[in-house]
Formats: sequence, structure tokens, C-alpha cells
Amino acid sequence: MSDIKTLEKDILAQIENAADETALEMVRVASLGKKGSISAKMKTLGQMTPEERKEAGPALNGLKSHIADKIAARKIILGHAAIAARLKNEAVDVTLPTRPSPALTGRIHPITQVKDEISAIFADMGFNVAEGPEIETDYYNFTALNFPEGHPAREMHDTFFFNEKQNGTTKLLRTHTSPVQIRTMEVQEPPIRIIIPGKTYRCDSDTTHTPMFHQLEGLVIDKTTNIANLKWVLEEFCKTFFEVDQLGMRFRPSFFPFTEPSLELDIQCDRSGSEVRFGEGSDWMEILGCGMVHPNVLRGSGLDPDIYQGFAWGIGIDRLAMLKYGMPDLRAFFDADVRWLSHYGFRPLDLPTLFGGLSA
Repeated sequence: MSDIKTLEKDILAQIENAADETALEMVRVASLGKKGSISAKMKTLGQMTPEERKEAGPALNGLKSHIADKIAARKIILGHAAIAARLKNEAVDVTLPTRPSPALTGRIHPITQVKDEISAIFADMGFNVAEGPEIETDYYNFTALNFPEGHPAREMHDTFFFNEKQNGTTKLLRTHTSPVQIRTMEVQEPPIRIIIPGKTYRCDSDTTHTPMFHQLEGLVIDKTTNIANLKWVLEEFCKTFFEVDQLGMRFRPSFFPFTEPSLELDIQCDRSGSEVRFGEGSDWMEILGCGMVHPNVLRGSGLDPDIYQGFAWGIGIDRLAMLKYGMPDLRAFFDADVRWLSHYGFRPLDLPTLFGGLSA
């Protein structure tokens, strides 16, 4: 009987010292499991004499029941202790302010904002948005746009070319969004009124140029389209985008292979202060290139230049953002600096509209 008392004392000590429910379960298995110490003692009853069995049997059964009760009681205590510790460690201070939602802390990149502003303006004029591939063929990027052989833009110092294929053809990263004009004229019957925002690529990098930049071009094709329509569209766009009531404009002769006549547009501004102000002052700033679509471009796209004519223009979205919102370095647009984006970015739910304000 002394060994039963010793076993009981040892198991009770293990139960008391169990730090958590996992340790207590190990004690239960070691004592009451199939191979536990009490179960091993129970297996020896068959080897005892009737007198010994009569005394040891009730003692072992009593020990088994007593240990099971102690383990159950200890499990309740440890369970309550575990819950109390978890509540302490995972406590939430309800007096702290709540975190702002992503809709409040997130910011729209200025490039996206300006693109949406431009799209809102031209959508109000009846323009549709057109898109095309960024990897282009030499034909759509140059030949169809009336670029002659040997033109500097076709050289590798200005254009990103891919390796030549086995069949002798070479593709490139488009240098402007003008190829979409050709693709649209090939499949759509006039009248055509589209704008084409998108990424373009050229070998250039400084404070006002990057190897990849965003450009927006516009195209209007109809039977009676003329240069007066071009001037009106661009004047309305510039006044609305820069949010001024009056804006002086002047058109200067220029040259582009795909337009004839070709023009550069300057807008009135004041550079006397720390920022450029549009619609006032006596300075001028070149803002975009434009012109009437060249007859060769129309003819190459399957349109008869004796019946149809049109105008087109191209403008840098990145440069517009810099001018309107006072951003000094174009390269910061692509640095992915959260601090810069928090300063210059726009709230995601404030979509630009003509009636609510473009940059409200």
C-alpha cells in the first residue's frame, strides 16, 4: 500500500506543478492513459493473491478516481488563468482614436488625376477615349505617319528598338500615341472624335524628361473640319483645365511630318512670382503641338483627303501636371515616394467633374 501512497503523492505534485493545460494533459496521459503509471498498477492485480487483490483493488480504483477529479479541478483553474492572461495581453484600449480608413489616407497619383481631368473635359465635348498597343511596328509608329526614311526619330538614339526578328522585322516601344490615330482611322468611319492617353517611350532623361512618359493626343476627322475648330477646341480645353475665365493664346508655325499646316500653341502666363500663373501677365509658354492631318496620313489610312479632313494635337500629361500643380522635377513622378505622393496626391473619392471642379 505504501507504493500506492507514494504514487499518489507524486502524481498530485505533478498536477499542482502543471503550468498550463498542455502540461496537465501530459500528466493525465502519464498517469491514467493506457500505458500510464496507474494503469500499469491495475494490470498487476491479476498476479496478486485474493487477499492482496481485495485490499489493493479498491485502493487503486479510489486512486484512479481521485486523480481524475484532481486533474478536472486543476483544468478548470488553468482554463480560467489562460483566459485572464489572453484578455490582458489582447486588451484593446477603447479610448484610443480609430485608424483612418484607406479612403481617407490613400492618394491618387497626379498623373492619374490629370488624365481624368483631361478626359472629363473632352468627354464633355463629345470625344471618346481610344487605346492601342505600347509595342508597335515601324509602320504604325513612323511610316503611316509620314515620317520619311532617314528621319532622326527613326534612329536608336531617340527610340527604343527590340532585336530584329528572323524575318527581318523590328518592333519598338511607341514614341508617341499617334499610332492609335492610324489604327482608329483604319477601322472606323468618320466622323471621328477621339483622345488617346497613354504611355510613350523615348531615350531621354533629365528634370523635364524621362524615358517613359505619358502623352495625350486628340484626333478629329470629318468632312467640314477646319483649323478654326482646332483653335476653339484647344482654347476651351486650356481655359477649363487651368481653371481661368480668359486665356491669351497664340499659334506659331512649326513642322510635324503628320500635319500640314503644323502649329505650336503658346498660352499667356505670368512668371514674375514663385509660381507660374496662367491667364495673366505678359509671358508666353509653349504648351502643345497641333495641326491639320496631313493628306498622306489620311490616304494611307484608307480615307480620301478630297472628302475628309481633320486636325490633331499632342500634349504631355506629365508636363501639364507639373505646370498646373507646381511640381519642379518630373523624375519624382516615378520614384514611388509615399511622402511625395501624400503631398501632391489627390483624395480618391474626389473625382474631377466639370460641374464640381476639376481639382476640387
